[in-house]
This record gives sequence, structure tokens and C-alpha cells, in this order.
Amino acid sequence: MDRTALVVGVTGIGGGNAAQALLDKGFEVVGLSRSVKDPMPGVEHVHADVLDAESVERAVRGRAITDLVFTTWQRQATEAENIRVNGAMLDNTLKALGRTTQLQHAVLVTGLKHYLGPFEAYAKAPAETPFRESQERLPFDNFYYEQEDVLVDAARAQGFTWSVHRPHTMIGYALGNAMNMGVTLAVYGSICRETGAPFVFPGSPQQWNGVTDLTDARLLGRHVAWSATEPAARNQAFNTVNGEVFRWRQLWGRVAEGLGVEAAEYPGEPQPLEGRMDHADEVWGTLVERHGLAPHRATELASWWHTDADLGRTVETFADMGKSRALGFLEYQDSAQSFLDLFDTLRSRRIIPSL
Repeated sequence: MDRTALVVGVTGIGGGNAAQALLDKGFEVVGLSRSVKDPMPGVEHVHADVLDAESVERAVRGRAITDLVFTTWQRQATEAENIRVNGAMLDNTLKALGRTTQLQHAVLVTGLKHYLGPFEAYAKAPAETPFRESQERLPFDNFYYEQEDVLVDAARAQGFTWSVHRPHTMIGYALGNAMNMGVTLAVYGSICRETGAPFVFPGSPQQWNGVTDLTDARLLGRHVAWSATEPAARNQAFNTVNGEVFRWRQLWGRVAEGLGVEAAEYPGEPQPLEGRMDHADEVWGTLVERHGLAPHRATELASWWHTDADLGRTVETFADMGKSRALGFLEYQDSAQSFLDLFDTLRSRRIIPSL
């Protein structure tokens, strides 16, 4: 395959898995990020700040980029700022590529806040599940909508095709990622095992009892590679989830078992990790020394606030994959296995203690 993909946000959970799936498909992959702590084999890494169009242009000049996969974002204090900053990041990247190469296809990764609303208007509109790609936009400002509009306008102007992916909470290997519930729960469970604290589900009764789903980051990567190469997927938006639903009351024991800790009885109300985990860095330092772990702080690995936000929802959240199935993407991922595989990877890389 004579195609070269630029993956923006390659060090993140979505970008790293998309890069690997594209490599497996035969793409050349150029990974763009502000810095690289753990280079990916097979990926050419370049550095730029996507808020600076000139730095992006310098990074990609001379490379025959045919495809873009855009997976990064920056959280701002208000949604108006989210729109301005995150829209500019994508716009800068597309304009830089428009001046230096001829794109064939661009992929944008957003998420299910497309259906739930941004943080400051989160779940204020009824959550009409299962979420389907044909649903109308919500009547709230949302940087996902801005990014989609930027993408479609650039595709029309520059003559490339596009696809958009809307994953749910992503589970997979990445360190220092604000949205990685899997690593956060792994750190939480390891601390509970060390201290004898109860491994209690931190979220809401609605999430404990209600139907939900997840996105394995490896499946997202394969879905991205599929949409970049499948003609029927051109100029389409897709939900990207594992293809099964579950209730946390069913899954929590499997997660606990995978971490070698006993699942506590659910107390019937949220028990947020933020605040409860104020001592995490101190305990983690002991674990690092005792078990010879990689020298990270707990707060470098875990994102308490984001996991609290995911598991504290008071609305049902799951997405339909029928559109992708109809077009030929038939992959499925067991959600419990997503966690178990991640925990094995974290142990093999000395991020969390062995059982």
C-alpha cells in the first residue's frame, strides 16, 4: 500500500492504537506529538504544536502524507474556549497539509459527548439510547460539532474524503492520558490491595444498574483503518464501541478479580475517587519501591476526575453499531477481556504490581 498516514496525538490511547492498526494494514505512519517519551516501533515521530500552523507545516514538509488521523484535544475552561482551541488545532493541521501535500482521506476521532453534550451542558438533553449516527445534533455548543464542520469544509475545499469516529470510554494501554479509565482503575485496585481499603465502585446507581458499553482502543484502531480503506465508509460518521452491552454490577467483580482484589459491596451512592485518592502518590511510591515498578507517580497514571465523570453519569449511555455492520465492519470485543488484557500489559511493563 502506497499510503502514508499522519497520526496526530500518536502518544495517546486512540492515536497509538490507530497507528498500530494502520501499520498492520501496510501504511507508512508518521506520528505527530509535542514530545515522545515512548517511541512506537515502525512509526516516524515528528514534533509540532497543532496550535501553531507553521510548526505543523515544518514537521510535515517533504513527506507525502496521503491520510490524516486526528485524535488529540485540549480541555479548556469553557465550551466556547473548547470550540475555539480545538477547532483551531484541526484547522491548522488541515491547512498545513493542504499547503504541503494532497490528502486522500482524513479521520477525526471525537466521542459520545456528540450525543450527551459538552461538560458544561452534560446530559441536559434526554439521552436517546441506543445512540445512532443519524440522530440530530443537540442544541448546545459542542467542540465536536465545530471539528466536524472544519473537517467537512476542508474536505470540500481540498478534495479529500473523510470519516468520523465516536467512541465511548476507551480502554487500552496509554500512560498519562486524561481519559484512560482502565489504567485509573488498575491504579485504584492496586492501592486497595496494598492498603486493604475496599474496592468499591465509585460511580452512580444509574451506572451500577443501567446498561452501558465501552470501546477497546485496539478495536477503535481497526475501525479507523477500515474507514480509511473501505470505499463505502467515505464521508460517513460512525459510532465505535465493542459491540456488546453490560451493567457495571455484572462487570465490577471481573475487574476486581483481574486486579487480585475483592469487590466491595456497592453502597448505593457515588464514592468519587477524587478526594478518596489524595494519598495515592504516597502509597504508590511504596509500591514502586517494593515491586520494582517503573518510576511513575499515581497522579501521572490515573485520572480520578475523568473516571468519576464517566462512572458518575446519571443517564444511560450506549451506542449502536448497526451502520458499521451493514457496511462490512463486523469486529467485536468482549469488554471484560479489554480490562484483563490491559492489566496483563500493565504488569508486563512493570506499571502495576504482579498478582
